[in-house]
Amino acid sequence: MSDSLSDPATSRRADGGSASPWDSVKSSDDHGARKRRRQRLDWREGGRSLRPWDATVLAIVLAGVGAGLIGAYFAARISVPWAPFASTIALWLGLLAAISFALARAQPAGLFRFRSIDLLWGIGLGLGLRLVQGLLSGSHATAFPSMTPSEGFPEHAWWIATVLSAGLFAPLIEETMFRGVLLVAVYGLLFRGLGGFAASVTAVLCSAGSFVLLHAAFTELALASGVQLFIVGTTCALIVIFTGRLAGAVLAHIVYNVTFLVLAVLGTALGSVS
Repeated sequence: MSDSLSDPATSRRADGGSASPWDSVKSSDDHGARKRRRQRLDWREGGRSLRPWDATVLAIVLAGVGAGLIGAYFAARISVPWAPFASTIALWLGLLAAISFALARAQPAGLFRFRSIDLLWGIGLGLGLRLVQGLLSGSHATAFPSMTPSEGFPEHAWWIATVLSAGLFAPLIEETMFRGVLLVAVYGLLFRGLGGFAASVTAVLCSAGSFVLLHAAFTELALASGVQLFIVGTTCALIVIFTGRLAGAVLAHIVYNVTFLVLAVLGTALGSVS
């Protein structure tokens, strides 16, 4: 028999070595592994990092919001000058408890990553949202807003607490809850059955609607105010959906709130002068 015949289970490679049919299988497996690794970098494509944010997390979110609202209700009725701040802190504690539970279970891939482009998203859309709010409320034809410190509360301490609360802590906690945990958990539950588009639309509406309802629980909202809050919630939710990251939404919320604080400080200063 000719020496040129080879084992049918092997062939000759270009470099002269023998190639096994298992090489193609291994190559296919390597390609699949690389694909799975790429998917795990983005929670919008599903994966193990998203799976633990399930119905249990949503139930804890509802429980946390409920507990926070109940605590805020009773704290607001304490007869002390700092009752409004105590009410806000009670609400935050409920939200933070739900956030902590969710983060202890998992951290969806890429959600808490920061990129420099997030600054552009946050600053640009935050300023745009404030402009829309001004148009909806007719503020172009009215005086600057003003703020009056609570009676019996040291003025400088009141301003510091207000600026930190509205300008930093509220955006960070609210965005992490509504655009982080709630939006991503709803998306994850619906992604497999409905696909990315339907899951995204539902998650955005749930996130924005819950955001409005939370604010409506504390004060009676005019139609324009409710619409504006819904626009803010929807915009921040879309930032997370389109980028896969939470940072842009947090920054947009911060810019939106801080621009109001700046206008309020100017209005208060002008009012005291006049």
